[in-house]
Amino acid sequence: MTTLTTLPMFTCVLVANRGEIAVRVIRTLRALGITSVAVHTASDADARHVREADTALQIPKYLDMGAMVAAAEASGAQAVHPGYGFLAENAEFARRCAEAGLVFVGPPPEAIDAMGDKIRAKATVSAAGVPVVPGGAEPGDSLLSWTDFPALIKPSAGGGGKGMVLVRSAAELPDALESARRTARSAFGDETLLIERYVENPRHIEIQVLADAHGNVVHLGERECSLQRRHQKIIEEAPSPFVDAAMRERMGAAAVEAARAVGYMSAGTVEFIVDGTTGEHHFMEMNTRLQVEHPVTELVTDLDLVELQLRVAAGEPLPFTQDEVRLRGHAVEARVYAEDPARGFLPTGGRVLRLAEPGGLRVGSGPVEGGVRVDSGLVEGGVVGSEFDPMLAKVIAWAPTREAAFRRLDQALAETVVLGVITNVPFLRALAAHPEVRAGELDTGLVERVLPALVPAAGPPDEVLAAAALAFHAVPQGTDPWEVADGWRVGERAWTAWRLESRDGVHTIQVRGLPDKSAEIRIGRAPQETGEAVPARLVVDGAKLTITLADRTHHYTLARHDDTLWLGRDGQSWALTRHRIGDPGDRPGAAHAGDGVVRSPMPGTVLVVKAQPGDRVSAGQPLLIVEAMKMEHTVTAPCDGRVTELPVQAGQPVDMDAVLAVVTAGES
Repeated sequence: MTTLTTLPMFTCVLVANRGEIAVRVIRTLRALGITSVAVHTASDADARHVREADTALQIPKYLDMGAMVAAAEASGAQAVHPGYGFLAENAEFARRCAEAGLVFVGPPPEAIDAMGDKIRAKATVSAAGVPVVPGGAEPGDSLLSWTDFPALIKPSAGGGGKGMVLVRSAAELPDALESARRTARSAFGDETLLIERYVENPRHIEIQVLADAHGNVVHLGERECSLQRRHQKIIEEAPSPFVDAAMRERMGAAAVEAARAVGYMSAGTVEFIVDGTTGEHHFMEMNTRLQVEHPVTELVTDLDLVELQLRVAAGEPLPFTQDEVRLRGHAVEARVYAEDPARGFLPTGGRVLRLAEPGGLRVGSGPVEGGVRVDSGLVEGGVVGSEFDPMLAKVIAWAPTREAAFRRLDQALAETVVLGVITNVPFLRALAAHPEVRAGELDTGLVERVLPALVPAAGPPDEVLAAAALAFHAVPQGTDPWEVADGWRVGERAWTAWRLESRDGVHTIQVRGLPDKSAEIRIGRAPQETGEAVPARLVVDGAKLTITLADRTHHYTLARHDDTLWLGRDGQSWALTRHRIGDPGDRPGAAHAGDGVVRSPMPGTVLVVKAQPGDRVSAGQPLLIVEAMKMEHTVTAPCDGRVTELPVQAGQPVDMDAVLAVVTAGES
């Protein structure tokens, strides 16, 4: 990426964020020779952004504006870069920075206020001649009286898709409003909502804009962000396969006018909903910050947007005009989330036991002639909890053509290994390979329509089960030869049985012989099932595991934690927990016994309790709402009966699979 010749006036900048965006900003600061200051909470003291910064200070929490400003003052920073999320679009934080003599690397507070309220933003840009989404509701209107369906509910102060709810009938409206209002209050501290007509067959296309303090405003082309689930972007690309030069010019001009309408300065993104049939575009909102998907624009323009933000904040004019902006090649980005697609994309968590990220480009590494960039906040040994957004990293690929960029992305995702935390990497590979995606035939509903094909129901393959059983059966170094469980008996070798539990079920595996020499395996897909004997051999070399099953050899990355073995290959990962047959407490399904036991589907916090001990409930009736990473999940009764146990209360943190309630069937 090109670095400009003169340096900004700043010598020290505090990064008011965490995770992958903090790491990404710190790398540009390093490339410019600017001292970087990280902030962290007590639980984040060993995080990757802390390790990469020049210095770091502890604060009580990331949303504590006073502590953030005090940390900047104590560190000697002249400026604060907010990244995105947290305080990035908080006008009050921008004002506090200014009052403390700190430069806020972002737009003026007035622009944040104007665009932070969706209702006000629509009125402002509409007055400037920018087309807006049809329909709407004025402040003070009763949203319950809305009659034009399908409709989309949005938090007026929100962004990132949080709290957005699609409503297709008046009957759905009251519950949808309650859920959206609760999410808006939790995520943005403002429960004001707006409702507008939902555009069918929509594409989500956004324009990157840059503005300085000298009246210059330019756009850097568009990004296609139509691949979404629950209004959350998954894969983004630049340029859009739908947009031609004329359409780019029209949308770019509208975005520039929207920025001018609020006196914008810094990098920002104007988001449009585009009718996939007619090509008509309508303003949705403006994000007054750097976007998660900004790397694809950087790779096709060969510009560092963080560097440009810093230069604008330092008072410099933009170093190029609109006519000098050139788009080169194609870039595509995939967001790696801590979530389990097989369990309805519920958030996951845990300790990162093993990590391997595809090599390639780094921010500030120079022009790209083909390769992969990873923006990541992950580190081996780090803990992924439920208090932050579930996005862990972004894998971005660039190539001269769109097809080559998607091939490169797939290879990079295949090389991504995260053991200890379930991620969506296999889902990303399946989505990126889908025929409609490869053809560029996108809309915001595509993911939901093809979801079953992207999340296969199959459990671990035979070679994974065999590898895990042999690894558990392997002889630890230094073991007394007379204690080796090789199955040798007078007459013939005997079988040793292992029960392996995965998130897909319980499997019985029988082993005899020595895993690293000559062994045999019987694989049972069900607790009482016994398969045919197959020759097998296992070789473990550090974090690498090789299993030969029958006449086929497979290679995996390996990690082990207590009685759970993690195996990874081609972007996929499997966690298998052992229960040796005959061990105390061993029985099929012991970890999930009881049809009436209600367990937490994810690590998080109990938000709402809708039942009480002694209540009669019906199967499917909502009992509790659990929230994690700003995502709500309603937990329902598994059967008709009476609530006989309810050991949790609102506000209580819970682990994944923690018991939330017990419903006793037929209890009177």
